[in-house]
Amino acid sequence: MMVERGSSQGGHRRIWEIYRRANPRSEALFARAGQAIAGHVTHDIRHMKPFPVYVERARGTRKWTADGQELIDYWMGHGSLFLGHAHPLLLQAIHEQIERGTHYGACHELEARWAELIQRLVPSAERVRFTMSGTEATQLALRLARAHAGKPKILKLEGHFHGWHDYALAGVKPPYDVPMSSGIPGESLAQVILCPPNDLEAVGAMLAARQDVAALIIEPGGGSSGTIPTDPAYLRGLHDLTLRHGVVLIFDEVITGFRYSPGGVQQVVGVTPDMTTLAKIVAGGLPGGAVVGKAAILNRLAFGDDPAWNRKGRVAHAGTYNANPLSAVAGIAMLDFIADGEAHRRANQTAAALRQELAGVWRRLSVPGCVYGEASLLNYSLEPALATPPRPDTRDHRGLQVMANPDVYHALRCALILNGVDMCSLHGWVSAVHSEEDVARTVQAFEKAFLLLREDGFFS
Repeated sequence: MMVERGSSQGGHRRIWEIYRRANPRSEALFARAGQAIAGHVTHDIRHMKPFPVYVERARGTRKWTADGQELIDYWMGHGSLFLGHAHPLLLQAIHEQIERGTHYGACHELEARWAELIQRLVPSAERVRFTMSGTEATQLALRLARAHAGKPKILKLEGHFHGWHDYALAGVKPPYDVPMSSGIPGESLAQVILCPPNDLEAVGAMLAARQDVAALIIEPGGGSSGTIPTDPAYLRGLHDLTLRHGVVLIFDEVITGFRYSPGGVQQVVGVTPDMTTLAKIVAGGLPGGAVVGKAAILNRLAFGDDPAWNRKGRVAHAGTYNANPLSAVAGIAMLDFIADGEAHRRANQTAAALRQELAGVWRRLSVPGCVYGEASLLNYSLEPALATPPRPDTRDHRGLQVMANPDVYHALRCALILNGVDMCSLHGWVSAVHSEEDVARTVQAFEKAFLLLREDGFFS
């Protein structure tokens, strides 16, 4: 799509008007949704000023909007579509399963095959328990840890995201002493202890001073999808500290599981946690998640012959759609296909090239902030204070998630969409099927988007 140019009269509002004129059907659908859907959108991250684009179909690395525009996609199903949209292998598996039934409400062989494949790939997966989302997975993992340790508190790192349940929403965004949502009971927040990331001394001091910590949970690839990088030496130090103090170490690999490698971050850095939470790629892009970990911990989910154990000692867990047959076949097809690591090699190589090219755009156009990331993740910032990629061994993390002017991030998303690219604010997910052509077109889209924003009064 050709983007019109002109004066920047109207200040920052000009980009919104261009975007509106280009997306009339999406704007109408947004207005319609607001009459039935609370808050217009069905996921907070899909909130966008002035309104999000609505998508009608997708295939490979592309998706097409209600207004007919083709976009190179870096949302990739919130990171779940490692093989792109509508991959033929997954479609065939799903279509064949639909003929056999979509929801048995019973045990089936597929769940065993799926669990065995996860067990083979993920180092920490002595046992597997399926959920339907990453949020459910972290919630169950924390319950298991508290039951196993016989202690109530959870140690969480500032800036790390673990879903939207009450225990997870403490310390997600600055200011970290304010929960990410209203409506969370103080009793829940009181069970969560916050520590700065990449600071072993702080964690060590906390664990030495308290005897009530059941678990430490962390995004091993870095807080908020790698926005706050993590030092591998820090992960090794956490493993040693938690082992010494009898604290359950939980790796939240909902984002990084099967993305950094077939076995996730833990395989890359050689650190095996007590439990791991999974979602997204684990179910082949369909709804699904899992908690995996040591048998001694996950076996607390098992029924026994002792009624007292079943009522008081056992960890309860239900879920109507756990290990749904459609999710299971998609997960089996995905994990079997990527088990040899070749897809990771392609995705990582493409992401590295994209990060390098975009860093050049930032420099050439003197755009504030920087581009960084690991594996097949792309992180970026538009903050003047973050002129170089953050080091993973630094303790200075409090500015990495700050959006001093949120409008500039919304404006960039609009400008990128106008130029044929859709990417989340702060980060994007590169798939194994993104191509050199996608990279070249994406770099051009960023260049044009930044020029449009500059004309509109941003970066002045």
